[in-house]
Amino acid sequence: MLLDLAAGEALAELQRRTGAQFPNLTAARERTAAALEERSQAVAGVRVPATSSLCLMGSWGRHELVDGSDDDWLLLVEDDTVDVAVLAEIANALTAQPGAEGVFGKAASARHLIDRIGLDRDDNKNLTRRILLLLESQPLNGAAFYDRVRTELIGGYVNEWVGDRTVPRFFLNDVVRYWRTICVDFAGKERERGGSGWGLRNAKLRNSRKILFASGLLPLLLCERFGRADMATFLAEQFSVPATSRVAYAFLVADKADAGARALGAYDQFLGILGDEACRSHLAGLRREDAKRSPTFMDARRSGETLQDALLALLFETPQFTQVARAYSVF
Repeated sequence: MLLDLAAGEALAELQRRTGAQFPNLTAARERTAAALEERSQAVAGVRVPATSSLCLMGSWGRHELVDGSDDDWLLLVEDDTVDVAVLAEIANALTAQPGAEGVFGKAASARHLIDRIGLDRDDNKNLTRRILLLLESQPLNGAAFYDRVRTELIGGYVNEWVGDRTVPRFFLNDVVRYWRTICVDFAGKERERGGSGWGLRNAKLRNSRKILFASGLLPLLLCERFGRADMATFLAEQFSVPATSRVAYAFLVADKADAGARALGAYDQFLGILGDEACRSHLAGLRREDAKRSPTFMDARRSGETLQDALLALLFETPQFTQVARAYSVF
């Protein structure tokens, strides 16, 4: 292993080495754990198919639940045949609505996620569901089926074409594709919605979406240290812990704990903004033309800049990452 440390212990180890505290992230993790237990109990009586898993995505998967977070749920099933009454039961059992994009609050075929990678059938919804299932999801039930689907997904990426001590390009390209899709869709939504919701979406793009991308990119780049037989095991462990733990792990691998503390400290400040009802409401109503006059938005922007600067330094100014990042992250 790269470190004599489980991925799930990386954030605590980063704090131990640096003395840094992440009060908003810590509170969000505690809130998420309690809320997951509540949601699990709430859906316990729902008659889901025997081979299925009800998953929560987004901030639930990152363990960053704050006031105002959506219940972005997905019923993962073997195929896409589900009684609509079951979906209605789930919606009634969960307290918050899923996001308005139409990706969540529905059933999703595991076969579509696994078999439809690339080409015309891999539409935006399928791509989003697949990547988020891997990078930021949490099952409320059906854990065995959930694990099986994720294992099959990772195995499909880390296949017989992948050599030893290399980066699985197929997987890397799909994660990069999703990140670029988020960025392009941000502009598309602005044009479609006339700027409505711009401030909150922009702040999230600069911070939580960037953490999501980094938490997929960094473990994949670290795969060059493994033989193919061990890559899938390494990735399964990495993707079983929250995104911020994966980022902390990468900074520890590079022996850049202080830089990691700065990056996650900035992200912690953003979570504080996001968890403040007045700040969140202000950002949700903020338009592009007013952004530079908003202290709240400028604070969120500075958090994103600090996070990005630290991630770029990790990727391109450390011996552990620079060569592999240059070799794989552009072409």
